[in-house]
Amino acid sequence: MRINAEGMHYRFLNTKINSALEDGRVKISLVGVCGQRYIGAGLKKTGVQIAVSGIPGNDLGVFMDGPEITVSGNVQDGAGNTLNSGRIIIHGNSGDILGHSMRGGEIFVKGDVGYRVGIHMKEYRDSCPVIVIGGSARSFLGEYMAGGMIILLGLKKDRRVVGDFLGTGMHGGVIYVRGSVDVHQLGKEVKVFKTDGRDLLRIKIYVERFAEYFGFSSDRILKERFLKIIPITHRPYGKLYSY
Repeated sequence: MRINAEGMHYRFLNTKINSALEDGRVKISLVGVCGQRYIGAGLKKTGVQIAVSGIPGNDLGVFMDGPEITVSGNVQDGAGNTLNSGRIIIHGNSGDILGHSMRGGEIFVKGDVGYRVGIHMKEYRDSCPVIVIGGSARSFLGEYMAGGMIILLGLKKDRRVVGDFLGTGMHGGVIYVRGSVDVHQLGKEVKVFKTDGRDLLRIKIYVERFAEYFGFSSDRILKERFLKIIPITHRPYGKLYSY
């Protein structure tokens, strides 16, 4: 089903999407999207595919649980906010706080991402959220992470792969960086370690998916080394408490 979103208020657009799903449609194409917020908000249905042509506004897929959203270009801030399950595939760049408080699901970004990506990510039992970034990330990547996995590929060689304050406040989860990270870029709560065989198997699964979505060679990506950034404490601010 094709929906022309040009000039449409985001509430009306979401109403049309929900109506289409209630009618049994499982593939929806949105064209003319320009800044509409909350596309796919709260959708709870597996097997649904939504293709977005244009630039969606903030909080794409917020609270989503099951569907897959593919965006042909860039997205604004907060995509995948509190994503529970499902997948968001972005063929351009992403703004800030991508994957804020993700609890599950997967986000793949072909290009670069902004600040505070993966902030407050968490996991529970078998639900492990994953973000894979093809380009570079700005500062505060993985801030306050409590769980989940971020894979930063740094495929664009003309820039630094990640900004400063990497993993600040991080107390769970893992960040894999393809390339190098200087000590001064790290938050005080994390350290860099070498990857082992188990790490590389985990990375390989998601790099192969990334390569399939965006037309890269997974073998070429996996040839370069990856670093593992993990927290060295599960209570980073414990010494600040007075009790």
